[in-house]
Amino acid sequence: MNVAVPKEVLPGETRVALVPETISQLTNAGLNVTVESGAGAAAGFSDDAYREAGAAIAAGPAEVYAGADVVLKVQRPLDDEADRIPEGAALISFLSPSANPSLLERLAARRVTAFAMELIPRITRAQKMDALSSQATVAGYKAALIGANAIGKFFPMLMTAAGTIPPARVLVLGAGVAGLQAIATARRLGAVVQAFDIRPAAKEQVESLGATFVGLTLEEAEDVSGYAKQVSEDVEKKERELLTRLVAEADVVITTAQVPGKPAPRLITAAMVDAMRPGSVIVDLAADTGGNCELTEPGKQVERNGVTIVGFTNAAASLPTHASQMYSRNIAALLLHLVKDGALALDFDDEITRQCCVTHGGEVVYGKPRESASAAG
Repeated sequence: MNVAVPKEVLPGETRVALVPETISQLTNAGLNVTVESGAGAAAGFSDDAYREAGAAIAAGPAEVYAGADVVLKVQRPLDDEADRIPEGAALISFLSPSANPSLLERLAARRVTAFAMELIPRITRAQKMDALSSQATVAGYKAALIGANAIGKFFPMLMTAAGTIPPARVLVLGAGVAGLQAIATARRLGAVVQAFDIRPAAKEQVESLGATFVGLTLEEAEDVSGYAKQVSEDVEKKERELLTRLVAEADVVITTAQVPGKPAPRLITAAMVDAMRPGSVIVDLAADTGGNCELTEPGKQVERNGVTIVGFTNAAASLPTHASQMYSRNIAALLLHLVKDGALALDFDDEITRQCCVTHGGEVVYGKPRESASAAG
């Protein structure tokens, strides 16, 4: 079975779906791996490193897609990329299926069996495939560094001959994987950190990192998988009242709150920004899905009354080497889960296979009930 790894073409995307260290896992399972020339260059992985690991190098897109049985990518394919995928082949990638119905139709028309990395179920045996968590770890770490770089203050308390410098106050909104990594990194840099969340499980996790939990804890705010979900208007009102005070007191606010498949919740209003001290910073990790701050502009750094608002998009691509290493392990784990004796063996009775498959047998199956392998076609 031939596995293809094309070079990512989306502007600003520096990651690669497979890194050399992962190639041997696939070749040992009887798979042939072909990597497009230059695919790993932006992440620090040379063509020679892939060759030494056992992969073949294709000169360009036409060559890498030709004869592919499985295509591995980071970002969803653009239209011309989707048209290059051989009919009947499989695709594993981030796909944002709810936001890209036309892409799913295009893939289904080519009878591509597509698997969305963001739909990996949050269960124990799928942890090593959880790309959302691995990439959120990168984003949270980088968000803390951006906040520290953008603010005109030290993060730690310093005792100097010129007197004592108090530590910066960092507020993290959302204590999921990205938020917890932001908390841990800001704490390592010496800041005083507070964290806001509305999921009951978040309090213990926040406090274990040495931060102060200042959020609400509501059972209705968490779905069965542990992800945040939308809450009632009454809860949102209570959130705003508490956040108005917390945001005004912070030097750096890092926002990470997202609801899978929906626009990011608006947690910081323009009025809250106006109440912040000049020189304060907001780093919005939810900019890709609309932003947690009302004034966020995706991909831009803007200023409002002396407050800097960073609309951080595609955060994981800012640390491509480690982000690619982690993603490579995730995607290889999923591929090997789908393979038996060197070929795809799809079992739709299996929860992992069933939940992350979005097109199969010429149909879009995303959001439709899947009961058995026989029903899947």
